[in-house]
Amino acid sequence: MIGCVLLAAGRGLRFGENKLLARWEGRTLLDRAIDAIPPGLQAVAVVSSPETVRIAAARGLPVIRNDRPEDGISRSVRLGTEALPDCEAILYLVADQPRLCREGVERVLGLHRDFPDAICAASSAGKRGNPCLFPRRFFPELTALEGDRGGSAVIRRHEDCLRLIELPALQLRDIDTRADLSALKEELP
Repeated sequence: MIGCVLLAAGRGLRFGENKLLARWEGRTLLDRAIDAIPPGLQAVAVVSSPETVRIAAARGLPVIRNDRPEDGISRSVRLGTEALPDCEAILYLVADQPRLCREGVERVLGLHRDFPDAICAASSAGKRGNPCLFPRRFFPELTALEGDRGGSAVIRRHEDCLRLIELPALQLRDIDTRADLSALKEELP
């Protein structure tokens, strides 16, 4: 059973407000991230900040409210992982990659089918990015993370277990600032 955790509880400090509510091509970044989740996953949960709960709930997804996003990404990773205890693997998506498409996410899932015991991640030009998929054996390390440390800390300890699938760079670009969003609007699709 493969689950999916959409990490959508960031505070967006560099953006100046909750960036997941920002619009790109008429839709919020959070809506675009939800659209990238492939159908057929056995369990999906959105770890959300109080500001984004409404959007995820309106889309019919189970919402885990992270009422302490200031504790860092580790809290969201822990909440999401603990919410899907029966999964054999969990795909972690971040909600600030507006050009990530469902087909790209499905390629990461396909890599997992070929390497079910490996950590599988998207990359561009050999540089690892998100999404990342972790088999169950890494769940204890993911739930033990602290502060603003996410799955990258676990990957660094297990680089020999990492498998990458190449995606177009635009799909992996994330939005941290308003300038990032403006630049994305100016790029060719």
